Amino acid sequence: MNKALILTVEDDPPVRNLITTTLKAHDYRYLSAANGDAAIMLASSHNPDIILLDLGLPDMDGVELITKIRSWSNVPIIVISARSEDEDKISALDAGADDYLTKPFSVEELLARIRSTCRRLAAVSTDNGDAVFKNGKLCIDFAAGCAYLGGEELHLTPIEYKLLCLLAKNVGKVLTHSYITDKIWGSSRENDLASMRVFMASLRKKLEQTPNSPQYIQTHIGVGYRMIKTE
Repeated sequence: MNKALILTVEDDPPVRNLITTTLKAHDYRYLSAANGDAAIMLASSHNPDIILLDLGLPDMDGVELITKIRSWSNVPIIVISARSEDEDKISALDAGADDYLTKPFSVEELLARIRSTCRRLAAVSTDNGDAVFKNGKLCIDFAAGCAYLGGEELHLTPIEYKLLCLLAKNVGKVLTHSYITDKIWGSSRENDLASMRVFMASLRKKLEQTPNSPQYIQTHIGVGYRMIKTE
């Protein structure tokens, strides 16, 4: 039995029924909401492991809902939307979404994204149990799942934190784009590469005081990224 509790936020009844039926058939526990207000109530009261979110909700835009949830929770959010423009994907990812699936979608791909997210959750909870990583003013407490810069906690999304940990565990090494996306998303599709660039840019804004002269994350154009070992 899969134990992950998944909240589906979708106002279209046929799509919502398709998703919940799929989850039930694969032994996931699930909740469903048809609008943003109901989603907030369920998310705050049941603490789901994953949220599947449509952006076109009747009472609020999905990006607004992501922002509200991110103010108090780091629960992984997978957007499922008919909006296929890059600007829409970037807005959702910038707001704190972890993944983006475009409608129409296959059930197999949705399940693959859910499995990948569950693996990330398991890795975060078990990896580097009591280790602390220090590099200059950067400190990562793997056991607590927190990162600090100059003693101040960095407010990172789950994907940003995962990227930071991946770079830290390979400090000094250049990690290719395909290696990073495979470790974070479980694949190297074009959507994953675009998501990686958005999240990496957001992480660097939070980490680097002067992005044009990075202290921690160096870009190797056309290849990948490397965490610089500082004094």
